[in-house]
Amino acid sequence: MAINRHYNDYAPGSAKGPQPMTPFTDEELDYFEQLILAKKKEAMDEIERLQKYLSQEREESSNDTAYSYHMADAGTDTMHLENVYIMVERQKTLIGYLDRALDRIKNKTYGICRVTGSPISKERLEAIPHTEISVAAKMQEQRR
Repeated sequence: MAINRHYNDYAPGSAKGPQPMTPFTDEELDYFEQLILAKKKEAMDEIERLQKYLSQEREESSNDTAYSYHMADAGTDTMHLENVYIMVERQKTLIGYLDRALDRIKNKTYGICRVTGSPISKERLEAIPHTEISVAAKMQEQRR
């Protein structure tokens, strides 16, 4: 029988039950914190790069006249810019997930599956350091 718990059930001061403690040592938590901070920096750098690109594209498009530009080209450019905006939003979402992981490290709840309440494997956290669920919980989620 699966235990359905939500991570917020373990928030400090929660009346819903004891706060699970991380299965990792302080040294391991420091390792994950550095890994997450590096990923956050990569995401922030990517946002900056994409925003510079968008700025350049806006500048260049304002220099084009209506007669020098074909409608199909304009549609393609618009679609491409929409994709760039989507990539920026994805990076911002990732940063939010990374910030939440940093909060869990600080609260010593990092590495606890929010679905099962069991520890998440170190290998999974190294691959996806912001994950909140174990492989077993992810597989269970996909079967639904």
